[in-house]
Amino acid sequence: MDSSMHPYRSVLYIPGSKERALDKARSLPTDAIIFDLEDAVAPDAKAEARHLLVAALRQGGYGKRSKIVRINALTTEWGLEDARALRDAGADAILLPKVNTSSDIDNLSDVIGSDLPIWTMMETPVSVFNAREIASHAQVAGLVAGTNDLTKDLGCRARADRLPLMMALQMIVMAARAARIVAVDGVYNRFRDGDGLKAECEQGRDLGFDGKTLIHPAQVEIANTAFAPTNSEIELAARQIAAYEESRASGQGIAVVDGQIVENLHVVAAQRIQAKAQAIAEMAAE
Repeated sequence: MDSSMHPYRSVLYIPGSKERALDKARSLPTDAIIFDLEDAVAPDAKAEARHLLVAALRQGGYGKRSKIVRINALTTEWGLEDARALRDAGADAILLPKVNTSSDIDNLSDVIGSDLPIWTMMETPVSVFNAREIASHAQVAGLVAGTNDLTKDLGCRARADRLPLMMALQMIVMAARAARIVAVDGVYNRFRDGDGLKAECEQGRDLGFDGKTLIHPAQVEIANTAFAPTNSEIELAARQIAAYEESRASGQGIAVVDGQIVENLHVVAAQRIQAKAQAIAEMAAE
């Protein structure tokens, strides 16, 4: 999957147990939804949430938003039933938590079949060390950084600059890029802190993530803006492509734009920016 085919700037967690939230999600300007049956649902509500979510997905109405379902780990008493119930419910992907190796993905594939894409939570030190193996699995289409669990397992401090997590974040992005799949950054817990969220979104964008997982609808607009190409980036991309094409037509291999050399690799990056801007415009036109 090429991440430019669909934007994943904002990936909003929605509790699978709350009917009102499931309905409201149909009108939110988020690029993707993670319908959560794991952390957001109490143990005694998981079976009911599963049935409620299946009904909501079959009812539809979520438009172009990517519909991803986070089931419970297969090692729990709910995981297998989640997988069986959701495999034909109309989800675009299943998000598997507590993934450590590609064999965990094989176990899920045995239940849901090989056609439904799988996303994986990268939330343990083992999963980070195995990121390349996990990302290269034929059925895996996205990696989601589980920064809260990583912070807990590492025993590190939660810093605004996320320095203790930097190695893990970069390994997740590199594994996703090597496999040409989606990489989504972890959540920002202080959902009323817009400035802090903006800063962390910009950091994630600079690292190469496609977008950010969110825990509240109020965070969507900030993430959408941070992970979208700016007007100046789009304008520069168009000028770079035009200048390079003109240079090639005259028999030259490079061009110069704003005093900087433009080679084929710059054109590829510019085309990626244009494709992402187009995909965002198509989402907005829904």
